Amino acid sequence: MQDSAQPIDRQSLLKLANQMIRDHEDTLSGIEATGVTQRNGILVFSGEYYLDEQGLPTGKSTAVFNMFKYLAHELSEKYRLID
Repeated sequence: MQDSAQPIDRQSLLKLANQMIRDHEDTLSGIEATGVTQRNGILVFSGEYYLDEQGLPTGKSTAVFNMFKYLAHELSEKYRLID
């Protein structure tokens, strides 16, 4: 995290993240960030991972993981949670 990271509340950050998901060219319908925490300066997004009946990842799980990774990469240097 850089010193220039702007403070942001959780709801505002989730709103921004979900807009980025909708605007991303590789998004799949239904992907949504429903939670975010900050660990060692990295924003960690969470939401539905679309596991199968046995709790194993599906093809959509990989897309969700990659999208949340993209959000962490793009937003962690710009923002820090204040709540």
